[in-house]
Amino acid sequence: MTSSGTNTGGLVGSAAWELLLPAASSPPRARGRALQAALREAIRSGRLAPGTRLPSSRDLAADLGVSRGLVTEAYEQLTAEGYLRSGRGAGTWVGDAVRAARPPARDLAPRAPGTRADFVPGTPDLSLFPRTAWAAVQRAVLAELPHHDLGYPDPRGLPRLRTALAGLLTRRRGVVADPERIVVVSGVAQASALVGSVLHARGMRTIGVEDPGSPQHDGLYAAAGLRTVPLPLDEDGLALEPLRASGARAVVTTPAHQYPTGIAYSAARRAELLDWARSVDGLVLEDDYDGDFRYDRAPVGALQGLDPERVAYMGSASKSLAPGLRLGWLLVPAALTEEVVERKRTTDLGHPSLDQALFAHFVERGDYDRQLRRCQRAYRERRDTLVAALAEHVPEARVSGIAAGLHAIAELPERYGPEDDFVERVADAGIAVRPLGACTRARTGDGRVRLVLGYAHLAPTRIRAGVRILAEALAG
Repeated sequence: MTSSGTNTGGLVGSAAWELLLPAASSPPRARGRALQAALREAIRSGRLAPGTRLPSSRDLAADLGVSRGLVTEAYEQLTAEGYLRSGRGAGTWVGDAVRAARPPARDLAPRAPGTRADFVPGTPDLSLFPRTAWAAVQRAVLAELPHHDLGYPDPRGLPRLRTALAGLLTRRRGVVADPERIVVVSGVAQASALVGSVLHARGMRTIGVEDPGSPQHDGLYAAAGLRTVPLPLDEDGLALEPLRASGARAVVTTPAHQYPTGIAYSAARRAELLDWARSVDGLVLEDDYDGDFRYDRAPVGALQGLDPERVAYMGSASKSLAPGLRLGWLLVPAALTEEVVERKRTTDLGHPSLDQALFAHFVERGDYDRQLRRCQRAYRERRDTLVAALAEHVPEARVSGIAAGLHAIAELPERYGPEDDFVERVADAGIAVRPLGACTRARTGDGRVRLVLGYAHLAPTRIRAGVRILAEALAG
């Protein structure tokens, strides 16, 4: 690079060529913006330090083979933004406004890196995502979607999707599904937050949760202003006496397949729970997180079908398609619908309309039913594989819970405990597991080891290998 003798450090020699030549080679109409972007990045990254004097616009233009006006415009723009400073007759310098380089983007997605066997529950097999069918539907939707559907949607969701969901949920889960009371949400977490915030606005300050239950409930409902009250379970489901004594008028349940114990609420307990809700003018939040996946019989219908005015029904495509879609549904009692919809409006102005149209088409043409059947076959095989592998390699393990969902409970003899020590020991062997104790407030201290073993995300060969590694760790 040539120099007029007025440059001092920084952008000299080949440095300017390396930094700015790609911008100078951009298409003519984009060249100015590209040059400005390259200069900004050089300053942000520290390659051009504060106080560095830049070449004159004439010299830099000659070196890069661009017009002087383009360089002058770039200098003026970055001076206005604070990246550069200049004075009459004193040249152009890198300013002092930018202090730090832009940090690299981090990936905080939950994963279990470096494990030889990962039995942590909660993740479906993402390789089962129907990419070909999804792409075909996406092309069809983009070709047919009316322009007005790309505007701000009804905060409840596109009428087409709410209608499709009403038919799907009525047919598969036995709910009473009025499309006017379905709200499309970004998963059960948002559904819970919406209902929780409405209950708080109505004066509620506590909400009951199953114990053991999802570890995420405390933070989720605290964000809505509600304190969670842990409530114990018995063999039939949520124990009613502690619920009545708690004073709570809302409770979160997983009656089709309780997480994490794996039990299904008995018919009598389901009826008693609804009687409680009527007696206190209360609400049951039903999280039907894996209700489609029952392997020993037809799935039990949703609790909401018995009393749609006392149950808020929540579900999602996270276990059947992928959690990254952030696509779910909330079916609200009539008395809460208007407030929930308004809260949804003020939260995000509605779920992305293109995603909604795509999923509606996917449901309408039967692709979603096919995907559910495909997942059910795969997950049933994997549960059977897990049970058989435990029987072969860890014959003392006792598997409990109904044959359903994406996880199973395995209980080991007392001599393998206490539970925390066991988890630490197997972690040293490269095995990731979730103990039941991580999901409960009521620690028994009985020394037993109870594991919540996820299997849906593992191929049968990996399940067998993982159980064998677990057995080796136990033997060691």
